[in-house]
Amino acid sequence: MSVSAAAEPKRPRAPARERTVGTRVAGQPAFVLHSYPYKETSLIVDMLTRDYGRVALIAKGAKRPHSQLRGVLQTFQPLSASWTGKNELRTLTDAEWVGGMLPLEKTALLCGFYLNELLVKLLARDDAHPDLFNHYVSTLNQLAHNEPAPIVLRKFERALLKETGVAADLARCADTRERVRAEVVYVVDPERGPRPERAADQAPRVSGKTLLDMEREDYQDAATQAQSKQLMRFLLAHHLGGAPLNTRQILIDLMQL
Repeated sequence: MSVSAAAEPKRPRAPARERTVGTRVAGQPAFVLHSYPYKETSLIVDMLTRDYGRVALIAKGAKRPHSQLRGVLQTFQPLSASWTGKNELRTLTDAEWVGGMLPLEKTALLCGFYLNELLVKLLARDDAHPDLFNHYVSTLNQLAHNEPAPIVLRKFERALLKETGVAADLARCADTRERVRAEVVYVVDPERGPRPERAADQAPRVSGKTLLDMEREDYQDAATQAQSKQLMRFLLAHHLGGAPLNTRQILIDLMQL
């Protein structure tokens, strides 16, 4: 059934202080997710921004030795970014390092690259998610302060699925809408949610307690940590359409995260 234009939900708009006239954006909080060469001296930079979501920007001349952008466009560093253009690929006009965050090191650095890969593969461009942006900042800070990586990653994975609208309510059975019971074993349909296990099920089996713990972001129990890891791996694989996550495989090999 068609929906009239008047009935369509309006997309989030950036605050007025972050917008300028026409197609210019100035002073937008941002992080580099990924970049790759463009022509001889430039880069295409995939950025996560607070009020505009994931955007693709051409950083002209950024590969030149004396470009002021060369040392600024680094991952996991908070930036203030400005750009122009109205097409999907815009032009970066300025990027300044904001500071105030500890660098990621060792395993935390690899976890950061895993977060970035998830965002690049699961977030549509130009779709604002300010709460997810704030969660990303918080997650980087937790990793930098050596908080337990498995717990930090599970919370972010769950937040990402919620923000993209594909996370089922883990506290309610999909068929009956009854509350999940801690002592019952379930499987989770990626599209619908939990239901009691059946003999022929191929999906990971998880206890009701694990599902309830995940809903309240309580990962202190060792069984919850182990079962939530398998469940999130299964759910992400489904929503990624089977596309591999390179950094996750490296993490599995190194730390079994």
